[in-house]
Amino acid sequence: MKEITAVVGWVVGIQGALGLLGKLFGGNSWGLVHKWWDVPTAGYAVLLVLGAALAFLGERGGRVRSRR
Repeated sequence: MKEITAVVGWVVGIQGALGLLGKLFGGNSWGLVHKWWDVPTAGYAVLLVLGAALAFLGERGGRVRSRR
């Protein structure tokens, strides 16, 4: 399940980054999200942060052991 979460996180993060960079520097969104929905610039920033959080949680390997 963590592998799926990591992949989804990476895809969402990359789409958020592409949309944000496209809006800031190119005037038009890049990536695939803009083909389906009209997302504002702040929405792309939220997608970037959400994708980064999901990727971090998915990539974090193993269990955290408590210190004794």
